[in-house]
Amino acid sequence: MTTASSIFLAGASRGVGREIAKCLIAQQQKVKALLRTEATRDELEAMGVEVVLGDALNEEDVESAMLGEPIDAVISTVGGLPQVSERVDYLGNKNLIDAAVKAKVRSFILISSIGSGDSVVALNPQALETLQSVLIEKEKAEKHLIDSGLTYTIIRPGGLKSEAATGNGVLTEDPRIAGIINRADVAQLVCRCLNSDKANNKVLSAIDKNMLFGQIEFEEFSLD
Repeated sequence: MTTASSIFLAGASRGVGREIAKCLIAQQQKVKALLRTEATRDELEAMGVEVVLGDALNEEDVESAMLGEPIDAVISTVGGLPQVSERVDYLGNKNLIDAAVKAKVRSFILISSIGSGDSVVALNPQALETLQSVLIEKEKAEKHLIDSGLTYTIIRPGGLKSEAATGNGVLTEDPRIAGIINRADVAQLVCRCLNSDKANNKVLSAIDKNMLFGQIEFEEFSLD
């Protein structure tokens, strides 16, 4: 990525998406964020983010936001809570992926969750029961991205905390791994993936190596 690159970010209003926006701006990337409401518009614009209003669940909104100018990469952190009936985890991401295909973007990074797909083995039965409805939708989004023909990176964070980055966030292709990671560390890993061809077409779990569940030995994925 160069400073002339344009990154389209969905989910920047809070959480991991907001941390990714901070990271990208610190790298002097050009960031365009899709927001569903005006609530955080002023904060993002003050950071230097270009804001466009639209709902990821509305196909026309997404295409209008994404097809206006060249975009190098799309990053999506959109997702809902288990009790929300209208699932943005699949439909919202499907709209973003389909628009990205039309826009001929270079790559798409999807933030999913440990427990999706083959990483279901990493969760205990209680966690799986709580999150199952969300994980089903996230897995559908992952599959849609893989089948889209886009160059993709799927990152599945573990349990998320809103604390300062520790610098101990790591990626692994091992689906058995579970643990905790700070949102700011996930953002740092995402920004590194954006600049590493080694992350292309990979599905990776993200955890803090000092906050693992259990003592499973695993191989860290190198982006260098």
